Amino acid sequence: MTSFIINEHIDREVHEEWRGDGRCTFCRVIAKELPSMTVYETDKVVAILDILPLRHGHTLVIPKTHVSHVSDLPPEIAAAMGEAVSKVAKALTQAIQNTALNIVCNQEYAQSVPHVHYHIIPAPQFGVPTGLVQSDPPRIEAQRRQEAPRTMREMHQLEYEGRFELDQGEGHILAQRIRARI
Repeated sequence: MTSFIINEHIDREVHEEWRGDGRCTFCRVIAKELPSMTVYETDKVVAILDILPLRHGHTLVIPKTHVSHVSDLPPEIAAAMGEAVSKVAKALTQAIQNTALNIVCNQEYAQSVPHVHYHIIPAPQFGVPTGLVQSDPPRIEAQRRQEAPRTMREMHQLEYEGRFELDQGEGHILAQRIRARI
C-alpha cells in the first residue's frame, strides 16, 4: 500500500498557486507568501492541508527550517517533527473518524518539493457500506454506489482518477475540526 502512495507522488504537478519564482514552495508557505490551511503550528514545525490531496484529510507536516533531506534534520527538529506527526495524526483520525493512515516521507525519490515533509494520508475505508463515506470526492462516491465491493486495485485506480483540488470551504471546516482535537 505504501508503495502505491509513493508512486502517486512521482511527477506530481505542483499547484498553480505554488509555482513561481523558483524559491522553495514550503519556505514561501511558512513565510505566509502563499496561502495554506494550517492545522498545527509550533516554533519549529507547521502542519497544513495538502492543496492537491490524494484523499480527504491529506495533511503535510513541514519543518520551518529549510532542510532538503530527512537524513540531515537536526535532532531537535526531527523530534519536533515526530511530535507533530503524532499529534496531527491523532487529531486527523478523530476528525474524519478513520484510524487507518499512511504516513510517508520521501527523500529525493518522489519528492516534489525539496524540503522535508511528512504526508499523513487517510487510508481508504474498505468494507464501509456505500453512502457512508462522506469524505470522498463526488466521483468516487458515485462510482462506489454503482458497484461494491471493490478490490484494492480497483479502489487505487478510482482514487487516482478521483484526485481533486482542495475546496477552500471544506478545507477550512476540516482544518477547524483537526485543530479542535489537538
